[in-house]
Formats: sequence, structure tokens, C-alpha cells
Amino acid sequence: MPHNLDWTAFLGAMTLALVRVSGIVAFAPFFSSTSLPLRTKAVFAGAVAYLLAPLVAALPNAQVSLTLSSLVGELAVGLVYGLVLALLNEMLLFAGQLVGLQFSFSLVNLLDPASAIQTPLLGELFQLMGTLVVLAAGLDRILLASMVRSFRAAPLGGYVLAPPSALAIVRAAGGVFLAAVELAAPVLAATLLVEVAVALMGKLSPQLPVMALTVPLKTLTGFAILTGSLALWPRFIEARFAGLLDLAERLIAVHGPAAIPGAGG
Repeated sequence: MPHNLDWTAFLGAMTLALVRVSGIVAFAPFFSSTSLPLRTKAVFAGAVAYLLAPLVAALPNAQVSLTLSSLVGELAVGLVYGLVLALLNEMLLFAGQLVGLQFSFSLVNLLDPASAIQTPLLGELFQLMGTLVVLAAGLDRILLASMVRSFRAAPLGGYVLAPPSALAIVRAAGGVFLAAVELAAPVLAATLLVEVAVALMGKLSPQLPVMALTVPLKTLTGFAILTGSLALWPRFIEARFAGLLDLAERLIAVHGPAAIPGAGG
């Protein structure tokens, strides 16, 4: 702790930083996974806040006093990061639902530990594979670095969540459907071609057991295309993660004190 920062100011800065970090840990991909024990998350958030407190308290326009508005502002920053990046998991889940429907797996559901609801089997698989890409590409560390930079764009206690930010998050949620269709497009196209081919074969040969052939052919072809398309997943997920992270940073920078005329002084 710096000599010019007393314990009262240090604890106030640590508390505000802890609120911001906790919002990210609660909602952001990988950090929000229920596979991580709650005590581990709490210790991690507390350690990050302890290390950041003396640094962020010394930044210009930082307010270390604990007030309701400062606590709500820090929580809003964490929620902006967490909710925007959580759209990545929703995109993977929806893509898995689309693929599972084509694989005739729509009735095969599992209990999602994160949301405690029944989710399709392939939706869970897609989310697990997405988490693997996030860890392998180091996107979790990029998120932490962006969170540290956010203290300069939105100093402690100075952020105010504006209605345009909420509207931007809602509009970004609409992009989940397009991104999910793009991710599932190779499998959807391949299984559709299989259905058309089997239907034409059924017209040419009425004795052919079309119903008995369609499902296994669609499933085998879909799995083959899905396996081949996995090579494109890291680039696709990294691009979507970068886009969502840029959106979160813009929302925080636009409505931070640095962007408001006369703020902080």
C-alpha cells in the first residue's frame, strides 16, 4: 500500500474494485462456470481487488469513498462486461440447439449446472468446446487485462449506467441468432443436402425405406462435417469474443467520466 494512501481510502478502493471484479466473475465466460468452487472465485476476486486497490485509487478522478452511487456504478461496470461476454455462451448454446435438431437429438436433454434448466445435449457440448477455446487462446487473460484498463476509462465510483448502454446490450443480444446460424451453417447445409438426396432417391425408388435412412445418414454426415469444421472454431470464437469485448469497452468508455464534459472536477 502506498504511503500516501491511508487504510480507510485503501479499504474503500478495495471494496469498489471488488464489486467491479465480482460482476465480471459472476457472468463472464469461464469465470462464471459452476465447475469452479465459490470459495475459489471469492478468493480470486478478493486477491485481484487487493492488488488493484492502490493502483486504481491513484488514478485521476478516482473516488474511494463508499456511497450508494459509487457501489451501483462499479456493479454496473461489472455487469456490462459480464452480460455482454455472456452472449458468447448463449450463441454456442443456440448453435448446439440448431445442430441437435438436425441430428434428431432435440429430445436428448441434460441438466445445465450453470442455469439449472434442461438444455440440449449438443448445446452443452458446444459450450464445453467454446470454453476450451477460450482457455487455449488465452481469452480469459485478455478479459482480465481489459478489466484492468477499464479503471482508467471509468475510474472508481465515477461510472453511471445510461439507457443507451442497456439498449446496445439488447441489440447485441439480437446478434446471437445470426452468429449461431453462422457457426452451425456447415452442418445445416450438409444435413439439408442429405434430406434432399434421400427424398429424390425415394421418388426414384418408392420401395426404398426413406424414413429408416434419413436419420442415420443425416447424423453421420453431420458429425463428419462438424468434426471437419472444428478447425475453424478458434478463429470464429476469438472473433466473436473480440467483438463483444470491444463493445463492452466502448460502452464503459462512452459513459465514463472521461467522456462526460466537466466530470471529475
